[in-house]
Amino acid sequence: MAEAGSAHLAADEEKRSEGSSSESVSPGTTISRVKLLDTTVDTFLQKLVTAGSYQRFTDCYKCFYQLQPEMTQRIYDRFITHLEASIREEISEIKKEGNLEAVLNSLDKIVEEGKDCTEPAWRPSGIPEKDLCSTMAPYFLQQRDTLRCHVQKQEAKNRELADAILAGRRQLEEMQLQVQARQQAWQALYGEQRELLAFLREPE
Repeated sequence: MAEAGSAHLAADEEKRSEGSSSESVSPGTTISRVKLLDTTVDTFLQKLVTAGSYQRFTDCYKCFYQLQPEMTQRIYDRFITHLEASIREEISEIKKEGNLEAVLNSLDKIVEEGKDCTEPAWRPSGIPEKDLCSTMAPYFLQQRDTLRCHVQKQEAKNRELADAILAGRRQLEEMQLQVQARQQAWQALYGEQRELLAFLREPE
């Protein structure tokens, strides 16, 4: 039974190696980073299963293997299956939490876009201050221009509001002058009416 289990595992490993070799691409072909990660995980699991072979497993549990060889084979198969499943599940959780597929795809996109760039890529000069200024200065200059634009717009709004306030004050002053003129006119008319009434009441 042990020989049959070992032969079964060897056949599985051969199938996996055949599958990985069939998926191999020709030199010069760009492989996506997501696929490269999956291939790396598959290769790691294959080597892990190979390192933890059934022979080594039985060497660790010789007494149990001699008493229950069939049970030992089932335990080993279940152990390997659960180990592989748990590792794949953990890798999937890491990919999901870190949003690795989107990040790796964006890296592939950046690399593809960079192939058409003929200008030399930026390299550090070895002087941290100079490198920091060269990378951060354009950002700060852009922020300065944006703030200046906002300040200019706000100053224009403030001037409009100031002009509106001055116009309102002038309007209010004109209305006050009109009210005073009308008040004076009413007072003059009232005085004339009083004089007329006093004249009419005088005896002849």
